Amino acid sequence: MTENERAGAQNVLSLRGLRACFYTEHGVLPAVDGVDLDIPRGKIIGLVGESGCGKSMTARSIMGLLREPGRIAGGQILFDGRDLAQLPEKELRAVCGQQISMVFQEPMTSLNPVLRVGRQVCETLLVHDRSLPRAQARRRVIEMFAKVGIPEPEKRYDCYPHELSGGLRQRVMIAMAMVCRPQLLIADEPTTALDVTIEAQILRLMRALRDETGMSVLIITHNLGVVAEVCDEVYVMYAGKIVEHADTFELFDHPAHPYTRGLLASIPRIGQAAERLHAIPGVVPNLLHLPAGCAFCPRCAEAGEACRTRRPDLTEAAPGHTVRCLQYCAETAERRNA
Repeated sequence: MTENERAGAQNVLSLRGLRACFYTEHGVLPAVDGVDLDIPRGKIIGLVGESGCGKSMTARSIMGLLREPGRIAGGQILFDGRDLAQLPEKELRAVCGQQISMVFQEPMTSLNPVLRVGRQVCETLLVHDRSLPRAQARRRVIEMFAKVGIPEPEKRYDCYPHELSGGLRQRVMIAMAMVCRPQLLIADEPTTALDVTIEAQILRLMRALRDETGMSVLIITHNLGVVAEVCDEVYVMYAGKIVEHADTFELFDHPAHPYTRGLLASIPRIGQAAERLHAIPGVVPNLLHLPAGCAFCPRCAEAGEACRTRRPDLTEAAPGHTVRCLQYCAETAERRNA
C-alpha cells in the first residue's frame, strides 16, 4: 500500500510538508511552512492560533483559492488517493465545492447582496449536477435550509442577505457548503461576530451534521472555547508552522508549548477574581524577517540560548502528542535521565 493509500484509508484529508508562499517584491513570504496535518474520517479537528499565523492560508491552499502572488510551493494535499496540489484546475473545481466545502469568515461578504439566498445555494448545487432539474434543486435547498435550522425555509429562500440576521446568514453559508453532501467541511471562523447564544447553536448544528452525515470537519479559529466545545483533536499553529498537536483533552490538560499555554491562560474563566487577563507579549513576527531560531523565541519567557539560534522540530511529548519546542524537549530529556 502506498503512502497515499494509507493516508486515504484512515484520513479524509492529509497534508504532508505543505508550503504556500507569497512571492513579493520584498522577498518570499512563507505563509504556510511545511505543515503536516491529518483529518480522520468522521472527526472534528481544530486549527488554532492568532491572526496572521497561517490558518486561513492553509484552508485556501486546500481549496485551491490562492491567487498571485501566492501559490503552493511544495508538499502534498492528499484527498481520496489524489494530490490536490497537482490536479489541473478543472479537476480541482470538481472536487472543491462538492466533496470538500468551505464556510468563510464573513457571511455578509461571501453572499452576493443582489441575489436571493436560495438562488445562490441552488446555483452551487446545479454547478456540480447539471442534470438536476431546477425544481428538484429548489426542493433540496429548502430541505437543507430546514436541516440547518432556518425557520420558514420556503420564505427564507426568497430573502436577500440583508434581510437575514447574522446567525441566519451563517446558517445559509453552512447550507451552501452542505447541499452537495461533502466528505469534508472546512469552517473558517464560523462563529466570528455572532453572539454567544447563536455561536452555541451553530456549534451544536455542526456537530449534529457531523453525527448525521459522517462528514469530517476542520474548524479554523482563534477561540479555544470553540475548540473545547466541539473538537476531537487540535493543531496549534504559529508563524506558518504547527507547533503542537494532541487530542483536545490532552492539549487542555497537558499543554506542552509555551505558546499553547499562553493561549490557554488568556481565556476568561467563570468565577475568576477580577484582574487583568493574561496576554502574550509582542505580536506574530513578520514572515519576511523570521528570527534565526524558534519563531516564538522573542515572545517566550522560557526561551534559552539555543532557542535563539536553532529551529526546533516536531517531537513526541506523549503518544499522539507532538510539540515543537527545544526547552520542552530538553526538560523532558532531563527528567528521563534523572
